[in-house]
Amino acid sequence: MKIRHKLVPSSYLIILENNKILLSRRFNTGFQDGKYGLVAGHGEENESFKMTLVREAKEEINIDIDAEDLEVVHVLSRNEKLNPQEIRERIDIFFKPAKWRGEIKNMEPEKCDAIAWFPLSDLPENIIPYIKFVIENIKKNINYSEFGF
Repeated sequence: MKIRHKLVPSSYLIILENNKILLSRRFNTGFQDGKYGLVAGHGEENESFKMTLVREAKEEINIDIDAEDLEVVHVLSRNEKLNPQEIRERIDIFFKPAKWRGEIKNMEPEKCDAIAWFPLSDLPENIIPYIKFVIENIKKNINYSEFGF
């Protein structure tokens, strides 16, 4: 029997306010530390992309989001060459919430050393390259892209 190819599923949160985007700086994770990314996480067994993001938003920045309030704004097929071969190929789904509740607070200071709002027109230089690529595509209303192949 042929073993099927596997992809790593990840969900990302795009929070926009007043033409600014919320970014978090990675710290002590072993992947792209010191660079800004998004609230995100890998899907767990029996967990949908939306369920993953609802969980991660609460765990990482203390906000509550209802799954039905999440809208897909981008899909990225990615080959992450910084990872070992068996976990390189990924499917990343980027969601924007119609609304959310709570006060944004860094709940994982051992993994994130800063949370900040940045103008969409002036992203930080130390941003994860594929995150910048996706944000630029979202600004152009492009809803699917590929990175790293």
